[in-house]
Amino acid sequence: MTQEDLYKNLKSFNFPVAYDHFIVDDDNPPPSLPFITYRFIEDNDLIADNTNYFEIGVYHIELYTEFKEPEKERLLQDKFKELKIPYRKTETYIETEKMYQILYEIQI
Repeated sequence: MTQEDLYKNLKSFNFPVAYDHFIVDDDNPPPSLPFITYRFIEDNDLIADNTNYFEIGVYHIELYTEFKEPEKERLLQDKFKELKIPYRKTETYIETEKMYQILYEIQI
């Protein structure tokens, strides 16, 4: 799976999606919740004999919601399972923004 494929799959939820962050200015207001951001974190390539044999990218997918919304989390988790992408999940409440961040770490 490529980064482009990941983006297409995230867009299938009909939430606003951006790489890393949304550009907010007078012409572009912030998106309404829920929304998703994603970004490349690092590589975890399979390396042997001084060669990268298989490229593995580690990505963070962040789901932001106003309230705890397990059904929206389940949508992402079911998509990861459908695509056979294992994930790790953490949750944070961002007090200053009054929103939840559900962070998924995946490797593709």
